Amino acid sequence: MTDRLAELYRQLLIEIGEDPDREGLAKTPERAARALRDFTRGYQQDVPTVLNQAIFSEQFEDMVVVRNIELYSLCEHHLVPFFGSAHVGYLPNGRIVGLSKIARLVEMFSRRLQVQERLTHEIAHALQGAIEPRGVAVVIEAKHLCMMSRGVEKQHSSMITSCVLGEFRENRATREEFFNLVRR
Repeated sequence: MTDRLAELYRQLLIEIGEDPDREGLAKTPERAARALRDFTRGYQQDVPTVLNQAIFSEQFEDMVVVRNIELYSLCEHHLVPFFGSAHVGYLPNGRIVGLSKIARLVEMFSRRLQVQERLTHEIAHALQGAIEPRGVAVVIEAKHLCMMSRGVEKQHSSMITSCVLGEFRENRATREEFFNLVRR
């Protein structure tokens, strides 16, 4: 499939008026094909594989928060990057998940063509389904090159999305505690 992608990139270069055989571009179609495969590697993953049996019984009931998980994704509308940080919290209900697995969930969903709104919900609902906690909260703040480098060209803009489930939605104090922790 990478060979097919490389040929498509070669044709794209021709379409924009470039010579894909010139020295600087001779290997660009292959490099671009490999890069696109890397940028979209989340399509080759699923939640059970990513969590890899790292769910443990534990009688811990206080909030767990992982902040500042870097993410890189491609806007599905323009195929240009957006990037930022995710903050993920949950309230265990007899089960916890390995710390790195939360970052891997963020990575898996962000490495697909995305809109930030769906990305936020996919992470929250995947964690909710996997460990059935009393609640999950996800906040993502990202900068979108589709808005920064084209169109309105607003360099300092960012987008913030959130998804709160269970006790985070039902209990204002719990929700506020989470938001205070991620603001620090």
